Amino acid sequence: MEAVRAVDMHCDTISMLRLLRQMGKKEGLRKNQRHIDLEKLKAGGYMAQTFAIFTDMEKGDQLEAGLEQADLFYREMEKNQDLIRLAVTASQIEENWAQGKLSALLSIEGAGLCRGNIRLLRTFYRLGVRMVSFTWNHENELAFPQPSDPLAAGPAGGRGLKEAGIAFLDEMERLGMVADVSHLSDDGFWDVVRHTSRPFVASHSNARALAPHMRNLTDDMIRALAERGGVTGINFYSRFLDRDGGKELTVTKTEELIAQIRHIANVGGMDCVGLGTDFDGIDCQLELGDSSGLQRLADEMEKAGFSQSEIEGVFYKNVMRVFREILG
Repeated sequence: MEAVRAVDMHCDTISMLRLLRQMGKKEGLRKNQRHIDLEKLKAGGYMAQTFAIFTDMEKGDQLEAGLEQADLFYREMEKNQDLIRLAVTASQIEENWAQGKLSALLSIEGAGLCRGNIRLLRTFYRLGVRMVSFTWNHENELAFPQPSDPLAAGPAGGRGLKEAGIAFLDEMERLGMVADVSHLSDDGFWDVVRHTSRPFVASHSNARALAPHMRNLTDDMIRALAERGGVTGINFYSRFLDRDGGKELTVTKTEELIAQIRHIANVGGMDCVGLGTDFDGIDCQLELGDSSGLQRLADEMEKAGFSQSEIEGVFYKNVMRVFREILG
């Protein structure tokens, strides 16, 4: 089939490049040996890629690490402006595409780097961040995460968003930032439902009914997300696709990605499914290889009976709808 443009809600490429530079390896965004570089994105038909500022609160205060990643992101944008441009609105994504350019959006994975300080959230907004998740794998001033044990029960009742997390959520809605519930505890998910009126996303989460890992969404969550007009991004990590609950690392099979898409669509409708590959944050092998092989997923979806419009919805239209509503 003809190439389908793609919008991916999550990757860890910027934090990966920062780590490599700390190790003395000078790989950049234009061409590298990772899942994502600009040549691979072009080959994969990408329209836009969201790059996460990722921080691990277990390593202590991460504000400096987050700012270093933002600096690296902007230096890469400046060096490669012939191929990719920053976008902070859906309109800019469309404009860049019309000019033959990829778009880069900036997100935060784990807003603990803001130290519970809402002024720092506004500062990151001014730096171009337009999507924010409350947690990664550790409790912070805002919220409680899912447990690290994939099959463990979630946190006890009431361990969702903290008072500061609700304040951050209110400010994100006021500013026009996309709230991201990936990694957030089950109670936290429902707190977001209760305290928002606009769409939100799970940038890189699958369905728990097929892969019983706590990082995935229950069917009730998928329905609530869909009713709010939100989207969940299919995560390509084998542990979040494993029907045994992520007990072993395996190869990510395209048929498992399609099974997730079909299940989520059956539960919440085709409009609530998107892409959130988690590229450069996952350590498994993939049948698709890397971002350059993304069009193979579109081809396999077509063979599995999905229509052209359904494939386009999953690949970019559903996420762009949310971006247009929240970002403008």
